[in-house]
Amino acid sequence: YPTDILLPGMKLGWDGTKNLNKTLISWASLTDPSSGNFEFKIEKWKVSHGLITDTGETKSRTGPSYSNIVNITETETEISHSLNIITNDSSVLVLRLWYIGTLQLSEYVGEEIHTLFYFPKDTCDSYNACGDNTYCNTSSNCECIAGFQPGGQYARGLTKSKPRCVRKSQLSCHEREFKKMRNMKLPDTEYAIMDANVG
Repeated sequence: YPTDILLPGMKLGWDGTKNLNKTLISWASLTDPSSGNFEFKIEKWKVSHGLITDTGETKSRTGPSYSNIVNITETETEISHSLNIITNDSSVLVLRLWYIGTLQLSEYVGEEIHTLFYFPKDTCDSYNACGDNTYCNTSSNCECIAGFQPGGQYARGLTKSKPRCVRKSQLSCHEREFKKMRNMKLPDTEYAIMDANVG
């Protein structure tokens, strides 16, 4: 039961033998250590993801930089993430979910604190920041993917609305090529079907 902090050697995620899902839960505020609204959990999808939620609503999903700091275990009885950074006697590593909903990996060396990882970094790290058929560019702006253009009704929520990107022309059943897009976060895999035997 890691509360808001994960240390090297600890695991987050699902333990099938105990039917237990270990998560990080933020403090309520900077000075109030009771449970807050934010939770960092590992989803049991075909390819597991770390999600930050606010009162149950998904706010952010981890990307490639997060994968560099954790070991990911996915078996029939366990889906877990643990820190893969080697510690030494002169420093302490702490992955913490802060009360404002950010995940931060810090290294404590004597009196000094070094931030090694911070998430989310920008608005593009927000879950479904731009909506369907769009991508978030390096300036944190939403753009339609190739073959789509702004149009149609806006998807209106309680606090925000997203412009829709609609197809420029009807899809042809004879087209057999995919558009290659670089530097993209892969889609979430909640409803994906994956063949682990394919290289």
